[in-house]
Amino acid sequence: MTLRPLSATFRIAALGLALGAAGHVHAMTDAELAAIIDQRLAGDRTGACLAVAVIEPDRVARAWRCADVGDVARIGPDVAFEIGSIAKTMTATLLADLIGKGEASLDDPLADHLPEGTQVPDYDGQPILLRHVVTHTSGLPALPSRMNVTDPRDPYVNLDADALLASLADVDLTHAPGEQYAYSNFASMLLSYALARRAGADFESLIDDKLFTPLGMEGAYVARPPERVRPAQGHTPDTKTTPSWTIATDLAGVGGVRATLDDMVHYVQAQLGLRASPLAKAIALTQQPVATDAASRMGMNWIIAPLDGRDIHLHGGGTGGFSSLVAFDRQRQRGAVVLSDTSLTSLGGLQDIGLHLIDPEQPLGEPRKAARAPDELLEALQGDYTLQGGMTMRLQRQGEGLVARVPGQPEFALAYDSAGDFYPLEHDAALTPRRGKDGSYGFLWKQSGAVFPAVRVEATTSAPSAAPLPLDDYLGEYPLMRGFELHVREHDGVLHAQATGQGEFALERTSTDVFEAPAYGIEIRFVRDDAGKVASLELHQAGQVLRGDRR
Repeated sequence: MTLRPLSATFRIAALGLALGAAGHVHAMTDAELAAIIDQRLAGDRTGACLAVAVIEPDRVARAWRCADVGDVARIGPDVAFEIGSIAKTMTATLLADLIGKGEASLDDPLADHLPEGTQVPDYDGQPILLRHVVTHTSGLPALPSRMNVTDPRDPYVNLDADALLASLADVDLTHAPGEQYAYSNFASMLLSYALARRAGADFESLIDDKLFTPLGMEGAYVARPPERVRPAQGHTPDTKTTPSWTIATDLAGVGGVRATLDDMVHYVQAQLGLRASPLAKAIALTQQPVATDAASRMGMNWIIAPLDGRDIHLHGGGTGGFSSLVAFDRQRQRGAVVLSDTSLTSLGGLQDIGLHLIDPEQPLGEPRKAARAPDELLEALQGDYTLQGGMTMRLQRQGEGLVARVPGQPEFALAYDSAGDFYPLEHDAALTPRRGKDGSYGFLWKQSGAVFPAVRVEATTSAPSAAPLPLDDYLGEYPLMRGFELHVREHDGVLHAQATGQGEFALERTSTDVFEAPAYGIEIRFVRDDAGKVASLELHQAGQVLRGDRR
């Protein structure tokens, strides 16, 4: 079942980025790294294979591991993975190089870098600037309107530069550029195209000449694989193979780069200042916070996250058959690369692995293994649901699993895993049950990087319930770990939350004292004391729980 076109975006949820205190980290060996990855991956139901590296000043630890040890031939030092949206940080480096040479500025209007006559939207005369493009505050939608998706497994195949530029005419900005963070592949494709156009060369030639070659990334490419480099075969998390994505070369700065593990090691070494190159100043510029009016904190396409009083930089990537993550801590001189030949976006991605490798204090997840669902859960989930966006789904028990029926589509079976999710046996998605305080069930449907809350049809047609508790009950500050607090506020009758160093986001009430931010896969449960006052909260995200007392 496909609910909407796939997106190249790997959305690392805002709250998943905040880290606690890091202790001393010793130099890692290959064997230690392999053991960590085996602990996280061995027997995982997705069948994924990972290429992983930890980069330090004096050594690099590397590991190539698979959920099934018999699949290890799928990957190796000569295998190039789709790195998805990590490519955006490379595109930003090309722009930063121009800025350093005085040939561009973050305050340039985007329109100045597009063909004359291109209809670029503005908001009450306020134009989209390049600083808005590289911080995802342009106001442009996630995807261009004229993609013409004919095969959801290869969603960008019909998109060319003409359709990309024409899609700008379909946009009406709803707020001033720079005011709000909203991830936009559309904007990133425009930057990729603009840089190639300015260079008078295709984007692959440009990035090879200006970035791959200077950094020694000999196996990296867009459409022309070097000799002795094997393109990895992508997979969906139901263990099925899936086609590679086709992105027009000049738009490939959005997420169309392939690279080997050592290519990405060289890239992270350059980010840490461990590899000399003519791009050193440009790389440093991309890591600096870029000023906008939005609450989010971004470099030039780098996410900047707080870590015990200092910053780490990171970015993830996800395509139809691959997931990836790069993270580095300049102060501690430690970086991590995680490349997967399986798309894990709907299951929370690779951030638990990457963050654990940067800081061992961060929890490492466990393999997802097939499990038996509790009988009471199977019974409770049966019923008709409406998903955000209007689609309906009927769930019925069948043996030890569920069968889902969506109007106009064949029914499909759902199995259960040890993380508490149901998953289709024939395509990439996940169903995460959510139980309200009243005992009723809904769920989150996760597919293609999107999260769709679902509620029972009966709940939408039942008699009105008692008036909800006032939002003032929840306002306050909730320290979740050292240096990381969640601030809960109310604006215009809607509850909002903001984590230290992150952007503010709205919360939707799903039941008494339970709120969700569906786009981030976040559920917040407020806990009351014996007197009935809210005393603490629990933040649930990607299988992890953070708790904090109200202050």
